[in-house]
Amino acid sequence: MSGVAFEAQRAALADVVAIPVTPFAEDGTVDQPAHRALLRRLLDGGITTLTPNGNTGEFYTLTPEERRLVTELTVDEVGDRAVILVGVGHDVPTAVAAARHAQDSGAAMVMVHQPIHPYVSEGGWVDYHRAIAEAVPGLGVVPYIRNASLSGLRLAELADVCPNIIGVKYAVPDAARFAAFARDAGLERFVWVAGLAEPYAPSYFSAGATGFTSGLVNVAPAVSLNMIEALRSGDYPGAMKVWAQIRRFEELRGANASANNVTVVKEALASLGLCRRDVRPPSRALPENERAEVAEIAAGWSI
Repeated sequence: MSGVAFEAQRAALADVVAIPVTPFAEDGTVDQPAHRALLRRLLDGGITTLTPNGNTGEFYTLTPEERRLVTELTVDEVGDRAVILVGVGHDVPTAVAAARHAQDSGAAMVMVHQPIHPYVSEGGWVDYHRAIAEAVPGLGVVPYIRNASLSGLRLAELADVCPNIIGVKYAVPDAARFAAFARDAGLERFVWVAGLAEPYAPSYFSAGATGFTSGLVNVAPAVSLNMIEALRSGDYPGAMKVWAQIRRFEELRGANASANNVTVVKEALASLGLCRRDVRPPSRALPENERAEVAEIAAGWSI
């Protein structure tokens, strides 16, 4: 697929990139009816880019069969209403198989989770992503970068051999480092997605990002859309009003090294009667004495 043909995928990344939760039924399996209902709610709320099997979807707790189920369910439910960016990862053969499954299922892009390995060399990072990207040349490929030591020049090197590397989900909590990384890699060459969601979106947009990921969007799509509209128009005071509105919710998610990142989102959804609060280890449901604050925040967004 030519660079021109990736324009639809590039446009989809320059938006609110929703990371749907994966709801679980009482027996611990994926709750497919609830999952479909939550996806419809996102679509009806105006969301047009979805990442099944992202971190907010508890990617690392799902079995390979469940990850395939989530991909297929999302593609089936979404149809042509949104662009789908499937999360893939783990070892290279597993990631390649998942990317090919995403392609066969009808997804337009894959997001490659950061390699989980105690020893990651920069050259090895390139090799890992190259193996996946070359397996699906017709899909747009988006590396998910959390490695603060990775050089932007390495991303440029990867894209030189894999033209389907079209965007980057950058999730290092350092706006100055992001600005330098993006310029070293090629600011105009890639679509830059602020991978740390709404709290970091204003600072990352000021440095060149044009999209941001969101888990909060599961709860309140309108809030996330309000922020990106402000950012697109250069209305940073307006964006910071939204930032203030979501600050406490995101602080609860980020506390204790993000221990309750998914937990807080599912608790908010449970408070609205949209799915069970269940999360899988190593996450854990909120204790009862902390649930009321999350419910109050969710209710205050007038959903």
